[in-house]
Amino acid sequence: MTYLVVGLGNPGKKYENTRHNIGYRVIEKLARKLVVSPDNSNRYFLKAEGEWEDNRMVLLQPLTYMNKSGLAVNYAIKKYNLFSENISQQLIVVYDDMDIEPGRIKIKPKGGSGGHRGIDSIVSHLSSNEFIRIRIGIGRPPPWMEGSHYVLGKPIGEEREDLLKGEDIAVEAVLEIVSRGLNEAMNSFNKVVDN
Repeated sequence: MTYLVVGLGNPGKKYENTRHNIGYRVIEKLARKLVVSPDNSNRYFLKAEGEWEDNRMVLLQPLTYMNKSGLAVNYAIKKYNLFSENISQQLIVVYDDMDIEPGRIKIKPKGGSGGHRGIDSIVSHLSSNEFIRIRIGIGRPPPWMEGSHYVLGKPIGEEREDLLKGEDIAVEAVLEIVSRGLNEAMNSFNKVVDN
């Protein structure tokens, strides 16, 4: 089976280590795990392809900026003729979530966007909210800070360590979905998250 794994973020050095780019970093770690390198010949996304337990994995980092992530995802699906079977089981989107504490993740088979503009864009372009999401906790901003400033901030110290832990867990969650299925992965990774 083919899986398209999309890590949400913004292109450019300015955004590299921000909370909002946690999805990008998961894709980079997956590429290293699969021993593949990204192909940057496309203006819509960076792509790398590999295999995991006899499944094809297409790894994608949209270059369209967060709010237009759906443009890149939709283009990739059409360009590479993905998902002859079931998109709801083959598209995995990895992104940051303020409703989950740093160092934890939650896997969902479908649902709303929770106000995440990258997810809004994907739902809009695909005309469907039925795709697998891996939400990585970045925690809530302090009361005096706007959410938009918080997600574009660069964590340091203990918080940074927690986010790195969340990234590593998300990598394992993706591989578990591919190798053992969505339900097994949800049972393994969701039990420590209450929301």
